[in-house]
Amino acid sequence: MQSAFRRLVLTGLAAVSFGLPASAHITFENKEVKPGATVKFVLRVPHGCDGAATTAVRIALPESLSDAKPQPKPGWMLSLVTENVQNATATPGHDHGGTGNLKEIAWTGGRLEDAHYDEFVFRAAISKAATGRIFVPVVQQCDGAAARWIEIPTDGGSSDDLKHPAPSVRVEP
Repeated sequence: MQSAFRRLVLTGLAAVSFGLPASAHITFENKEVKPGATVKFVLRVPHGCDGAATTAVRIALPESLSDAKPQPKPGWMLSLVTENVQNATATPGHDHGGTGNLKEIAWTGGRLEDAHYDEFVFRAAISKAATGRIFVPVVQQCDGAAARWIEIPTDGGSSDDLKHPAPSVRVEP
């Protein structure tokens, strides 16, 4: 009797999980942010690419995010792409060793098997002028494949209508 109940529960859980397409996408743990706040972004990578292990995660930071600082990840190499900015009035030490605005963050050289889940973390300041949604394009590189989570819905559109939506957060006033 107990095994029949267990099968029923597992079958129900499987049916519910198949009804949640967003779980297959790369998403942020955060759902909402406030303008002017500094936020810890947790990027959730729920699987590899069509069965292949993830070997790199690269993100492009939009203009509405600044002062980004990635969290190193054991077993992964961290690389940054900056836009060099000449600022004669910068106060030494206030850019935390940076040479310009951070534009891209990449975690490479690790291995996240398709059957496993992991998170990649960075923090960033939200622009005081930010409104609507902030989209952060991500390229997930895998053994012999890549998933480009870069699609951004048109005005009035929904990420639910896209095959590879860029992860996003809503800006709350």
